[in-house]
Amino acid sequence: MMPHDLYLLLVAAVGLGLLLVLIIKFKLNPFVTLLLTSIFIGLCSGISPTAVIGAVQSGMANTLGTIAVIIGLGSIFGAMLEKSGGAEEIAYTLIKKFGEKNTAWALVITGFIVGVTVFFDVGFILLIPIIFGLAKKSKRSVLTYAIPLLGGLASGFAMVPPSPLPVAIAAIFHVNLGIVIIFGVIASIPTMILAGIVFGRFIGNKIYLPVNESLDLMDHKKNEGKHKRPTFSMTITIALVPLVLIVLNTLSNILGFTHSISTILSFIGNPFVALIIATLIAIYFLGVRLNYTREEIMDITTRALQPAGLIILIVGAGGVLKEMMVATGIGTVLGHVFMSTHMPIIVIAFLIALIARLTQGSSIVAAMTAAGLVYPIIEKLTLSSSYTALIIVAIGCGATACSHVNDSGFWLVNRYLGASIKDTFKSWTIMETIVGFTGFFIVLILSFFIA
Repeated sequence: MMPHDLYLLLVAAVGLGLLLVLIIKFKLNPFVTLLLTSIFIGLCSGISPTAVIGAVQSGMANTLGTIAVIIGLGSIFGAMLEKSGGAEEIAYTLIKKFGEKNTAWALVITGFIVGVTVFFDVGFILLIPIIFGLAKKSKRSVLTYAIPLLGGLASGFAMVPPSPLPVAIAAIFHVNLGIVIIFGVIASIPTMILAGIVFGRFIGNKIYLPVNESLDLMDHKKNEGKHKRPTFSMTITIALVPLVLIVLNTLSNILGFTHSISTILSFIGNPFVALIIATLIAIYFLGVRLNYTREEIMDITTRALQPAGLIILIVGAGGVLKEMMVATGIGTVLGHVFMSTHMPIIVIAFLIALIARLTQGSSIVAAMTAAGLVYPIIEKLTLSSSYTALIIVAIGCGATACSHVNDSGFWLVNRYLGASIKDTFKSWTIMETIVGFTGFFIVLILSFFIA
């Protein structure tokens, strides 16, 4: 290896160390941290300040070209599902249909649907009253019901668009979201069963956790007199609209539709068009038709964009890191180093995301860090869209596994369930690890059959 290549590797290592120190020790905002790290790497690598600024601008612009629209619309879509009571309606109806003995199945499916459409923490906080109600009625451990719900939420959030995590990674790799949805769903099914159903039953019998009576949970039924409740069929149909449209676009050429039909599907199945359609349907059927005023709908949609804004900026900063790796040549050098290990690129991507997750906690930052480092490598390889989609799911899995005390999700679950730190490790951390490693194992197997 040439001395200059070794120097570039040293710059990359110091830069990533700086990233971790700024986030972990100084608690600096991840958006600012990713930008500072990218600029540091660019300047220290020897490219001109003008080239550094150019990389920042192009990285941000190229990444946010469509991702900002998708995450913004997805946030509004999810907020309408949440505020209307649609998510709760899905949970209550599935629990009723599955019966008391199969409540865990109803919860894991509910978690998956909600995890795909709303932010993870929002879905958990929204549905935790149902978990407490079931635990009180059955006098069983809260974990018996919480883990299936969390398993579904984590699987959907980590692997299936329009959830912001896989959407953010796909924005870096420029991959068709329909393919990511297909592989994400395939990987999620065994993942939810193992993490939510099997482990949930085990840990629920192992650790008795009473209902956390100290929480002042809002009664989501208090507005029923003012607003109508959505039906289950309406809610589930609306929730599936963006997924169906995006997947139909992906499958249109394979299914042999006529040119005119394929053209229509390619338009309405474009991710941001599909989400525009789904969002307008949600606003009408879950807002206007349920007696929400224009002012109330405006408030819901405006508030929905507040958490989306930070994620959009972090994703853009991840694009800057990726662009800087390409502009400095570090990506090429890293590619040679990783390829010399003879590990499949999908394994490398998973491990990078997992290490980033372990060290700094945030799943979004872990995913963006891994995507920024891996993209320059796969850019040099002749990988199909399908294989690249598997890599995206693998990164999502690595960015999900092994949640611990540096992850806000760990403390969210700890606080709401009223568990000790030890029991949170035994339940939440293990469940997240099962989700991450099982999902990765599935896509790794699929990768052997996809060129």
